[in-house]
Amino acid sequence: MARLTEEQLIEKYVQLDTYENEYRDKGFTFIAGIDEAGRGPLAGPVVAAACILDKDIRILGLDDSKKLSEKKREALYDEIVSKALAYSVVRVEASRIDEVNILNATKEAMRTCVRELTDKGFDPQILLIDAVKLEGTGKTVVPIIKGDAKSNSIAAASILAKVTRDRIMKEYDEVYPGYGFSKHKGYGTAEHYAAIREKGMTDIHRRTFLKVIH
Repeated sequence: MARLTEEQLIEKYVQLDTYENEYRDKGFTFIAGIDEAGRGPLAGPVVAAACILDKDIRILGLDDSKKLSEKKREALYDEIVSKALAYSVVRVEASRIDEVNILNATKEAMRTCVRELTDKGFDPQILLIDAVKLEGTGKTVVPIIKGDAKSNSIAAASILAKVTRDRIMKEYDEVYPGYGFSKHKGYGTAEHYAAIREKGMTDIHRRTFLKVIH
């Protein structure tokens, strides 16, 4: 895929700022994008992130993290961390996922992200979230289907969550060698199922996802 020119990147950034600008125009200052990584894997945590971008600083190239190369995600992660007004990243482990189910665990992580932003002095007034109806925050929640490709704030959160979770799974690859965690990140690949059949489940496997081993 051809690289976008700077002019095209700026045009895309402006386009993906539509939701943010809508609420800025209504007088809201702290607009947080929220997304998660890791709802589908058989192993490892689910990771949520919330990000409030600075309206005066553009981070060009933001997009759905799944559309970006690992190298590009890593570069954007560093830029988001250094340029965002505020951000929070929270993980919920496999044991908790088994207790409350993956959707509730994801929402727990998201609500914790919101509390952490508030504790840092950036109490978000609007939550732009990728397709999740998040209750219990006391905030105005705006679920956006495919929001990580439509909102800069959600895209930034998706990158923070994805990069963080990938790094966690690479660390687990060292702790639990032979499962291929650094390669498949805990998803249900043929290699992963074969390793589970041979070696059994680890402490980071989601037992509710593995009632039947293929």
